[in-house]
Amino acid sequence: MPKVSEEHRRARRQEILGAAARCFARAGFHRTTIQDIAVESGLSPGLVYRYFADKDAVITAIAAQWHEDQAGLLRADGAVGDLVPGYLDLLRSLAAPAERERVRLGVQIWAEALRAPEVEAVARAGVDAPREVVARLVRVAQDRGELPAGLPPDGLARVFIAIYQGLALQTAWDAGLDNDAYVRAVEGLVSLLTS
Repeated sequence: MPKVSEEHRRARRQEILGAAARCFARAGFHRTTIQDIAVESGLSPGLVYRYFADKDAVITAIAAQWHEDQAGLLRADGAVGDLVPGYLDLLRSLAAPAERERVRLGVQIWAEALRAPEVEAVARAGVDAPREVVARLVRVAQDRGELPAGLPPDGLARVFIAIYQGLALQTAWDAGLDNDAYVRAVEGLVSLLTS
């Protein structure tokens, strides 16, 4: 039997995760079965199980990948001035039609984190790492006099995370949401902080 390359394994794993994400976005985590994922991917259930022990392992892998994709948007070495345009772009990106499925899936991941400890660990790490970066950047900006010294850095970072999560939730359930107005309002609030 020929050996399967690591590249082939990664591609097959991605294929399964893509199929699972489509199924989960369409039917939710609890109504989707491994059989559904197999049909969506065009693979056998046995092959899906070769890559993932169970559906929770698939959900955890999707959560980890989702947070990895977003982690690249925050640079740990940036300045607050660099962070703001990137943050606003992140908010704008939620309006892209291609993002709708990912946003719906992300909201489900947050809900699933309340039930599954392994999903919670991945989701928490995916939120805690950028929160720490933002809090550190806030402290640096405060030291430079760019932000008011009295603001709690971690609290401000959590506010920005809540704004993002709130927009994601509203995007998931409100097709008529005016993303541009939301982002302009956030931009106005940020400008009040930095002026």
